[in-house]
Amino acid sequence: MNIDTRKIVSISEANQNFSRIARMVDKQGELYIFKNNKPKYKLVDIENDATIEMTDDEKIDFVAARILKLYRPAFEELAK
Repeated sequence: MNIDTRKIVSISEANQNFSRIARMVDKQGELYIFKNNKPKYKLVDIENDATIEMTDDEKIDFVAARILKLYRPAFEELAK
């Protein structure tokens, strides 16, 4: 397993600074949390992870939420 060293954090760092770790995942898509110097957990942005299996309805909800978030100002303008 090859892991980008910029995507590694220790379990104690993840525990003490979770909001910072979550922001890193937002930017990088995933992080690996090491415990006892070994990869133990993988933290992913669920909206952008292709390995997460979803039903068709769940996929539609995710896409709709993403589109709404991205184009909200345009939708608000059209609603006037």
